[in-house]
Amino acid sequence: MRHESLLNEDWSNVVVRLGGAEKLHVTARETKAFLRPREITNAVDLLRLILAYCLGDDATTVPKKGPGARKKNELWRIHSAFDLPQERFGHFELTDQQAGETLDRIPVVAGEIRLADRAYVQPDRMARLIEAGADLVIRAGWKSARWLDGEGNVVDLVAELKASARGLIDRPIWIKCKRGAPLALRLVAVKKPAQAAAAARRKARRGAQQGGHQLSQQTLDAADWVILVTSLKPKDFATADVLALYRLRWRIELAFKRLKSLIGLKGPPGTDERSARPHVLAHLLTILLLEPFIDELEDSPRLAEAAWHRPALGDYSSASSPRYSRP
Repeated sequence: MRHESLLNEDWSNVVVRLGGAEKLHVTARETKAFLRPREITNAVDLLRLILAYCLGDDATTVPKKGPGARKKNELWRIHSAFDLPQERFGHFELTDQQAGETLDRIPVVAGEIRLADRAYVQPDRMARLIEAGADLVIRAGWKSARWLDGEGNVVDLVAELKASARGLIDRPIWIKCKRGAPLALRLVAVKKPAQAAAAARRKARRGAQQGGHQLSQQTLDAADWVILVTSLKPKDFATADVLALYRLRWRIELAFKRLKSLIGLKGPPGTDERSARPHVLAHLLTILLLEPFIDELEDSPRLAEAAWHRPALGDYSSASSPRYSRP
């Protein structure tokens, strides 16, 4: 039998990138991941053994526990932030299915522009994000919020879309908040190309059939449009700039596919939460370690090209919140 030391140059470099052995020891004790030495004498060796054990074959789901939990739709939910200028994942948080997707879950960086899909039209959280010095571009549905004009009157969003002769809208809009004054934003909407609009209508019809509910004409009319709300000012970002920023959302889809092909992320091997959480977290840590080397492995279009040469705005969604720092 061949025995090999856990110490080698590659692993030593990984430890340095994680802040060094001392920081790992301190963090492990603070989080109670490593309390006292036994057969494993230190936190660094424990981390390496966990990584060696947990990394496995590719998969696409992360069930919370065993088969019983899958039947109840119990899942581990991975909340993440994707830094678009660097094209890197920069933040992960692991929760169970009880924790919802919230716009302000990930720490705000003043000056950033946060891009998100329609699940994140959360007026009060949007207001807190803006107050913290960030901006946002968020996809919206016609029923995502209570739309208001500057006088506080309700805006019929679908009627406005249908009345647009240009197929393009860029106007001030207000959203009713649970607390405080309505949130002043900017509505940017563009009509989809005919093929994309037809596909969106088919998707809406399938969703209604599967859900067993009647599809409204308003939903069909709105399916022809990409609707965005943003805090970016027209003097700083023209209509085309806002649309180009949102096109970058498709980069997150590529990032998740790349993530799965690099390390694989499957369901935890056991039913005990004490082993399941480290299993998932080990995969996420490996993602962060591998991210700096991605440029050597892929040749997909870079950020600026991706924003301006994407053929059409589609319907993208993700459980993550990409960040874009101001140029």
